[in-house]
Amino acid sequence: QVRLVESGGALVQPGGSLRLSCAASGRIFSPNTMGWYRQRPGNEREFVADIFTGYNTNYADSVKGRFTISRDNAKNTVYLQMNSLKPEDTGVYYCKLVTTYSGSVYWGQGTQVTVSS
Repeated sequence: QVRLVESGGALVQPGGSLRLSCAASGRIFSPNTMGWYRQRPGNEREFVADIFTGYNTNYADSVKGRFTISRDNAKNTVYLQMNSLKPEDTGVYYCKLVTTYSGSVYWGQGTQVTVSS
């Protein structure tokens, strides 16, 4: 069983920064892709960014240039550095892990990010 635990969500003013973390524990197979999704109020869950074991990254157009995803493979942890935050970035941010060979998918419980003055 794989468990994902997110942390770092908070209330921040527009233009501010936050760093989210997601720690994975349990029987984790590599290679894998770890990523972040978010669900904004009244919207479906959407892709934000992901990163492969080999550090290849992908970003949603809405966050390119503002968010940076990174990972520490030794700690099975993925990070999301969010800069220049906007009110429309408000939502619950979820961590996701997908194993490459078996295609198993795991989700965290989410962490709330609120961007407001």
